[in-house]
Amino acid sequence: MTTRTPLRLPSLKLIGIAAVAGIIAGAAAVYIREAGSGNGGAQTASGECAAAKDVAARISPFLKGQVAAMVAADEHRKLTAVAFKGADGKPMTLDNFAGKTVLFNLWATWCVPCREEMPALNALEKELGSDRFQVVPVNIDTGDDEKPKAFLSEIGVDALKLYRDNTIEVFNSLKKQGLAFGLPVTLLINDKGCLISAMNGPAAWDSEDAKALIKGAVGS
Repeated sequence: MTTRTPLRLPSLKLIGIAAVAGIIAGAAAVYIREAGSGNGGAQTASGECAAAKDVAARISPFLKGQVAAMVAADEHRKLTAVAFKGADGKPMTLDNFAGKTVLFNLWATWCVPCREEMPALNALEKELGSDRFQVVPVNIDTGDDEKPKAFLSEIGVDALKLYRDNTIEVFNSLKKQGLAFGLPVTLLINDKGCLISAMNGPAAWDSEDAKALIKGAVGS
């Protein structure tokens, strides 16, 4: 059983994992390739996504400390066709969040780093969630909803909704685009559905570094 991390206090274990991920990311870049996945590959929209490039430049000074593993995308394409199921079980895509900056996170109950960072994501949504920003965590456990629901209840998540894709197609789609190498995967997406930056590995999302990054992306 995972020991619950007090909200807004990132665990030392998570900080250590995130620090290592940041060192690795320092030598890497995010590449996006056209993908023909049934889950909706990246859509070429350079004109529409020009603003995402500006945001990436604006947040560059904030990619440090606990969020040093977040890397700006080489190509800022639309990801609005990425599909999963909403909290009500109905199909939806990232297009449903148009108008909001989104922190899109893929996780699973069997992924230890995912379990470690979930309370921090919950705290981030609790503090900064608004009509301009939302954390959207998508669980990719196979089977029904019972296990992820039980886990979120057990650790006291009360600000995040349970989004699901038990086919794992959303992960495979992002993998084909060079965005997902393991779990957790976190993408920062602007209010037009365009990719700003991406991270593979956990982060202390309730840290001051993470909050400064999100505020910079939203423009607040």
